[in-house]
Amino acid sequence: MRRVLAAALLVTAAAGCSTVPAAEPATQSTADTNAITWGPCTDIKRPNGEPPARQDTSVRCGKLAVPLDYAKPDGEKIDLALIKLPATGKGNKLGSVVFNFGGPGASGVDTLDQAGKALSTLRTRYDLVSFDPRGVERSSGVRCGNGAEMDRFTALDTLPDDNQTRQETAQANKQFASLCEQNSGKILPYVGTVNAARDMDRIRAAVGDPKFNYIGMSYGTQLGAVYATEFPKNVGRMVLDAPLDPTVTFEQRTLVQTRGFQRAYESFLRACVKNKCDIGKDQATADANVEKLMTQLTGKPLNVGGRELTQGLASTGVAAALYSELTWPFLEQALSEALKGHGEALMYLADSYTGRSENGSYSTQMTSFPAITCVDTSERPSEEQIRRTAAAAMKISPLFGSEGSGGLCRVWPVKGNDEARHVNATGSAPIVVIGGRGDPATPYEWAPRLTAQLKTATLVTYEGEGHGAYLSGSKCVQGLVDGFMLDGKLPSKGATCPAT
Repeated sequence: MRRVLAAALLVTAAAGCSTVPAAEPATQSTADTNAITWGPCTDIKRPNGEPPARQDTSVRCGKLAVPLDYAKPDGEKIDLALIKLPATGKGNKLGSVVFNFGGPGASGVDTLDQAGKALSTLRTRYDLVSFDPRGVERSSGVRCGNGAEMDRFTALDTLPDDNQTRQETAQANKQFASLCEQNSGKILPYVGTVNAARDMDRIRAAVGDPKFNYIGMSYGTQLGAVYATEFPKNVGRMVLDAPLDPTVTFEQRTLVQTRGFQRAYESFLRACVKNKCDIGKDQATADANVEKLMTQLTGKPLNVGGRELTQGLASTGVAAALYSELTWPFLEQALSEALKGHGEALMYLADSYTGRSENGSYSTQMTSFPAITCVDTSERPSEEQIRRTAAAAMKISPLFGSEGSGGLCRVWPVKGNDEARHVNATGSAPIVVIGGRGDPATPYEWAPRLTAQLKTATLVTYEGEGHGAYLSGSKCVQGLVDGFMLDGKLPSKGATCPAT
């Protein structure tokens, strides 16, 4: 799932660990040294679409050619965009560690550039590497319409839950899928997670590493799990944070995530009223005020700089802020302002989630996501299944309930397969899986399930809130991960880290 990256300092604090073999140092023996030509980064983007103030001149970007279709390895190629933050230490270098920050659809190039300071401990001995996976941004990114068309799609309301809303959603899904086929039809059949995992092994070889060291977050856990299934003998040190269960159906995923966001929202409200919340004196009042706001927005959206803050955008903004406990104060401010008729802050949160820039253009976050999701499964729900899912989700939470991804995949222009839904890393080096009790997007119950499916994994439980633990600010989690990645100290069975 998409995630909001919260910058955090990494503090090493190893505890309760055993030791795994040392990582193998980088070598040129397995690499095509001409595969990647590194140079200055010229098109890095911040979340608002603007270029950052470049300070770290050591950061490098490059491209790697990989097969469009791995069934035809000598056929047409596409370029993967990569970024590298070279190791800063002068001691024994451990090679590279590759990151995927989630999605599916997040740009690794942009995100690693933003997250570099939070990863300074690992950078002392590793080159930090990330990439835009196939179908994302600079790597043949999937495009599904211009800015105005994307504005209409992202602004769709989910309320009221009636036939008109459902018909409007169904029609928008068909139009969106058609635009994706028109603009990106060639890449759509090839953006699946199995192909992305094969791309990562090409990256491993190209940077000269005999073993693949990796940290995957959210969707990045599924990508890492598939890599470990496809190339178990090539796995080095791998951490999977905020894991997905790849076996769940659209209906199961939608309902579990709806519960997760509703629980996180209720936790936010409790924390808010405990500190004299601006949106209500107690939890029931605050909840009623937000519900009233969403109902009002279905009939009268708020004007925000010539745009309209609809109920759909407002609920997206709320969900975006629930990904990290660090953004809860801003969510309180955004809701308080919206209740007074000012929707700028909620619109900002929604735009951060959908990848909309200030100039009206969009990243591929909202387009790569369904492209990869739909090709990673053969499931194509019937209209009856979609309506049943939506009705059940709305009962759990009118604020976050929806039909999920099933409605869009039902009309997706290419078929999918289930290869990425079956993982088994038997034969790999030990893998660390981290699940958070209060994670709204990848609920904790998925963590032990993925751990069991991998066969070679050890589970760490984080008791805190938010999506993802490694960049949450938890010194305990950061210490365990850094200890594993740098020194090979495997967390003990049943390891737990308290909430921050």
